[in-house]
Amino acid sequence: MNLSGKAVRYWLEKEKIPVANLLVVTDDLNLKFGTFRIKTKGSDGGHNGLKDTQLILNTNQYNRFRFGIGDAFSQGRQVDYVLGEWIKEEEELLPERLEKAVEAIVSFGLAGITNTMNSFNGK
Repeated sequence: MNLSGKAVRYWLEKEKIPVANLLVVTDDLNLKFGTFRIKTKGSDGGHNGLKDTQLILNTNQYNRFRFGIGDAFSQGRQVDYVLGEWIKEEEELLPERLEKAVEAIVSFGLAGITNTMNSFNGK
């Protein structure tokens, strides 16, 4: 995932998909668990997958959907946290959050980025 830029570029080119139709979906340590942030451009926010995608595409002008996973890890334990087990509260909330995430992704494809941002950001 940290080196996903080549795969993104490959499929954009192979399928002749304009970057405007790309939606990169990532986890985000900087957002509270289950929170969504949908944007049309921006920095990588320290996310290695976004950093690589931006480097390979040579632009930060692509749509991204960030799914908050929180930051409840101790210093130096980020990898263990990201790859670790869900806590009970997260397990209970996850099905509803995933359902909403799917709705947002479908909305992007059917209603466009602006309507999707207005309907789902921060929810």
